[in-house]
Amino acid sequence: MPDEPLIIICLAALGRVLFRCRSELAPSVVGVALAVAGLVLHRRHPGAWPVIAVGTAAAALAAGLRGLPWGTERSEERWYAATTTAFAGAWLTAATALGPGRTPLPAVLVVAVVAFGVPWWVHRRRRARVRVDRVIHAWPDLADTIGLDGSRIMSAVVDTWGWRARMKLRPGQSVTDVVARVSAIESALGTRPGAVRVEQDPAHAGRCTMRVVAVDPHAGAILWPGPTARSVADPIDLGVFEDAATVRVPLLRRHALIGGTTDSGKSGVLNVVLGNLAACSDVVLWGIDLKGGMELRPWAPCLARLATTPDEAVELLADAVAVLDARAQASSRDNTRVWESTPDAPALVIVIDEYAELADTARAAVPYAESVARRGRALAVDLLAATQRPTQKAMGGGALRSQMSVRVCLRVRERRDVDLILDKGMLAAGWHAHTLDAPGKFYILADGHNQPRRARAYLVTDEHVRETVARYADQRPDLDPLSRTAIDQQPRALEPPARGADDPERTLLTALGTAPDEGLTIPELIDATGMRRTWVYDRLQALAAAGRALQVARGRWRA
Repeated sequence: MPDEPLIIICLAALGRVLFRCRSELAPSVVGVALAVAGLVLHRRHPGAWPVIAVGTAAAALAAGLRGLPWGTERSEERWYAATTTAFAGAWLTAATALGPGRTPLPAVLVVAVVAFGVPWWVHRRRRARVRVDRVIHAWPDLADTIGLDGSRIMSAVVDTWGWRARMKLRPGQSVTDVVARVSAIESALGTRPGAVRVEQDPAHAGRCTMRVVAVDPHAGAILWPGPTARSVADPIDLGVFEDAATVRVPLLRRHALIGGTTDSGKSGVLNVVLGNLAACSDVVLWGIDLKGGMELRPWAPCLARLATTPDEAVELLADAVAVLDARAQASSRDNTRVWESTPDAPALVIVIDEYAELADTARAAVPYAESVARRGRALAVDLLAATQRPTQKAMGGGALRSQMSVRVCLRVRERRDVDLILDKGMLAAGWHAHTLDAPGKFYILADGHNQPRRARAYLVTDEHVRETVARYADQRPDLDPLSRTAIDQQPRALEPPARGADDPERTLLTALGTAPDEGLTIPELIDATGMRRTWVYDRLQALAAAGRALQVARGRWRA
């Protein structure tokens, strides 16, 4: 105020300084409080020292065993709390019985305040808590500067790697507004780039959680602890979140897509999945690696089949469709809706490394893969596909990508690739995979993982692969008799188109375009394309959905 006395202004400024430095002054305040308490007790209740001694022993024991009443968790912190409590209680006991001015009690108190104050002053978590308190105090001004005016921090907690705060937004604001200003928040808080994470509060649209990761917990590789799954129904441990929680993902009856740019760690994630599935006794593994088996060859002893050429890939996926058809017929006869996986009737997981290569060099395999993606989940035939950029062209039209319920997004080069791998709108919602800065770091979108939380996959070394293969190669199950019979009865008489012949899809379109008004039969289309019946049916359904084919009568088609 203009007419306020100078002494009041000085006292107010001193009070603000003392309040701002209250954490640093805590040891001195405790020392003064002990001296005052000792003086009062010595004058009024000098005989109460036995009660104080017993209370001191109980408090020190509680602080050492449980961290009470300080709420500490680490053993060093509990030891410090127990020692401090014991000394403070012992000094107060002596001061109550003898008086706080009796020599050498004053000198002992001063030395103890300094000795016990040093660990307090240098403690990292205390200093972090002070910084957080100052951020909370300054947040209204910071929020006005970065365009989040009206928001406020309700509470904050310091953890091992930084701190997290619960934020309440102004009416009309949403978590999308906060995500769009993450860079401005990092600048206002003075943190390193990429340190701020924002998560939606599932219970309230006007609240969110802001995490500030001061020290990157994923700066170094995290070695794979070994397989933790023993059944395909068990969740697979892929890696670790930034809060040290394990990334656990169920894969049974789910198709998975792993996307990321070159050297982002796709092979590492595949190795973690294969290492866990190799230890499961109720799953058969097939692999497709059109890079000559470079990625999947080390796992060959645990793979029932490994396709390394386009023709082998087409045959493998065609056999998978035959397994699907046989299991669907059996489930229909038995009136069951799902195929229960057991060691005698195992699930089938098909691992495809670099799916875009398959779509380019073995286009005849794409319809089979799409059929497995559409129908395989209930029948325990699952796909696990890895690719650098899952565009509609790379994924053979996009029908397969839409069936992937587990999405793992590693580092990408372009921001738009985030929406390609995860789903439309994920980039705006805070899934910033383009900012990931090390191989193996990823975001995951799956059941139970709907928040943009960064994780890092385990590192599976060559030695891990050799040990896992040597341990579980002899324990791998075989396909059930029903599935084996379906594969054995697959018609093999159809010869693949001669080298230089037209593409089967183009041949099919030509045949439909030149068909008479009454259309062509399915056997005629099979003869024209040289493909199997299932492939012809799948392509006809896709062309009919696109308005490019018409069923003029039962079993007869034309363009």
